[in-house]
Amino acid sequence: MNEIIKISGVEKTYISDGEKLTVLRNLDLVIKSGTKNVIVGESGSGKSTLLNIIGGIDSVTAGTVLAGDGKWNVTGLSESEVSDYRSKFLGLIFQFHYLLKDFSALENVYLPLYMTGVPKKVAVEKAEKLLQDVGVYERRNHLPSQLSGGERQRVAVARSLINDPELILADEPTGNLDPANALAIGDLLFNMVEQYNKTLVLVTHDMNLAKKGDFIFSIKDGKLERK
Repeated sequence: MNEIIKISGVEKTYISDGEKLTVLRNLDLVIKSGTKNVIVGESGSGKSTLLNIIGGIDSVTAGTVLAGDGKWNVTGLSESEVSDYRSKFLGLIFQFHYLLKDFSALENVYLPLYMTGVPKKVAVEKAEKLLQDVGVYERRNHLPSQLSGGERQRVAVARSLINDPELILADEPTGNLDPANALAIGDLLFNMVEQYNKTLVLVTHDMNLAKKGDFIFSIKDGKLERK
């Protein structure tokens, strides 16, 4: 299996009002292609920071992050390269759905693909197939405000797959949901990753969800340990 992510000696220090807070310390991690990886840890432990660094959303204080078997040096990308990396390599799911409020579920899913230059008809057809797969095809013409919390996250899962990314990054995707919906969305996410043969890195505080992963890692005192 290829090394889809290789993290070497990563440190992250925040400086505020002259005070330093180091959340990640000399952290190493290798993620193999096709695996489902879960990162757990207490609030403020740095798990979301690590995910944001992999996603090119946050920068490192030291160390390197290589993606796609070394194709992307995430820690050295320019702004335009970061945009390219995210659109071609990553699918992102967050605790909040971040759907565009004035666009329908279908539009929210197909637009990221359409914006890469794919013909609209092709993008729409692919989006409709994904919405069927996640169970909200009948709600495709509804605005986010007309959808339930669980339905919005289903749309967000579909959107994360529209550009056929190699890696899905999910940050507390069930954190805003009631227990029943959290269970359903957790199952859905892992099923979709399996169905579409993607690699998953998931951050969660839900140990029931974490147990679905192939590998579970815990962050404590800035260090990563395999559980």
